[in-house]
Amino acid sequence: MKAPFSAYLDSLSPSLKTLVGILGKSFEYVSILSTDSVGFTISISQRSKSVSGKNMTTERGNVVRVYRNGLYSEYAFNEVPENMELLAESIKNELNRQFDIMAKTGTRIYDTPVLLDEPLELFVEKETQRLPEEEDMKRLVDQFSAMSDCGVHTIPRALDCRISASSTHISKMFISENRFLRQSYVYTEGTCMAYAPSDAGEIKLAYKGVSGCCGPEVLDGLNDVLANMPKTMEEMLSSEKIVPGEYEIITDPGISGLIAHEAFGHGVEMDMFVKNRALGAEYIGKRVGSDLCTMHEGALCEESVTAFVFDDEGTLAGDVTEIDHGILKTGICDALSALRLGTKPTGNGKRESFSHKVYTRMTNTIFDSGENTLEEMIASVKFGYLLEGTESGMEDPKHWGIQCIMSRGYEIKDGVLTGKVVSPVVMTGYVPDLLGGITMASTDREVEGNGGCGKGHKEWVKVADGGPYLKTKARLG
Repeated sequence: MKAPFSAYLDSLSPSLKTLVGILGKSFEYVSILSTDSVGFTISISQRSKSVSGKNMTTERGNVVRVYRNGLYSEYAFNEVPENMELLAESIKNELNRQFDIMAKTGTRIYDTPVLLDEPLELFVEKETQRLPEEEDMKRLVDQFSAMSDCGVHTIPRALDCRISASSTHISKMFISENRFLRQSYVYTEGTCMAYAPSDAGEIKLAYKGVSGCCGPEVLDGLNDVLANMPKTMEEMLSSEKIVPGEYEIITDPGISGLIAHEAFGHGVEMDMFVKNRALGAEYIGKRVGSDLCTMHEGALCEESVTAFVFDDEGTLAGDVTEIDHGILKTGICDALSALRLGTKPTGNGKRESFSHKVYTRMTNTIFDSGENTLEEMIASVKFGYLLEGTESGMEDPKHWGIQCIMSRGYEIKDGVLTGKVVSPVVMTGYVPDLLGGITMASTDREVEGNGGCGKGHKEWVKVADGGPYLKTKARLG
């Protein structure tokens, strides 16, 4: 079935087109982004049950962007009155007040050209099997409760087992003088997470998730995830501390995605180029990885949780080759940063919500596959680890330092998995060294879309990342 576009937004479109026309008499550029997104969040454990009709991406509202004399300004609002003349007057008064304050204070502005407004009309409703707004929440609560009960009885020493999920039906509409774009799609994610004490009294964590650009039907896959949790917890409970040092490593697709996200995700968000806060600006056209290192970014790369058709500035989604066989080709860019840098936007202008400003943000950040099997990669390792279980990561775009935290590593000696497990594992290093050390990549590829990403400590949006198994060298501790 198609994910139906919001009837509410459709009902607003004639009035909002009128508003664009009225404001167009006072400003050189006018656009409106309208959002109507519904969904749910559910979390069930032995200690608590939580069900909500809200999550990170549910919202309803509008934001107007205008341009005059080299300056862009915005106005967000929830309610849409019947009288567009009065709304337009209110918006103009507020924006003029902002312009007056800047003039009186002598605030220096970043003089930016006017956005192109090429004619385009687009209407896309993506496929889904189920809609979050129609999901039987009682059935889902019962299903997750039974899974949590099963988890604490089958997972060794489990103190608790939490089953959680989030699903959102997103409808967005973009209107300008020459553009009328509408899209509707559903994304869903779910996670199994269990806690258990080790002999040393440490709390060990085992978890895994499912996600996709689809409806709550993807949550049926959590049963398979739960079935594998006892083995993972046994490994975590038997794990040892790693001896710090440099090792040959093989990263699973989740860890490969974490590296992609941290290394050349944030590092090539080109609004950072405008502010001279990213070293990547100096390396366009230069080598930053081995010949086996090719990386793509864009909402068209994968049907993941962030596979939209156009971004929050009305730019069509793309598939950007950031790194081509080790050579950094380009970054990703929102529309205003593109104007300031003299380049083209890549469809990566995203807002946390309609009331937040646009930043350059990642969508799908993915390493290309290679020609090896995982078995060949393991056989090639003299001494090192197969790393699994993404926990967190951070990067320094100014100096290309990276830190990734993984839940566990499986020891490899003389091309054989020994059965020894280390946990936790922290990987640090210099990005070009890490990517330059890639010597093998598997033929398969996976993309994960659980969780979100902040710009610094705020502005959270959905992202996805992944790739094949990769072999390289890194410092572990």
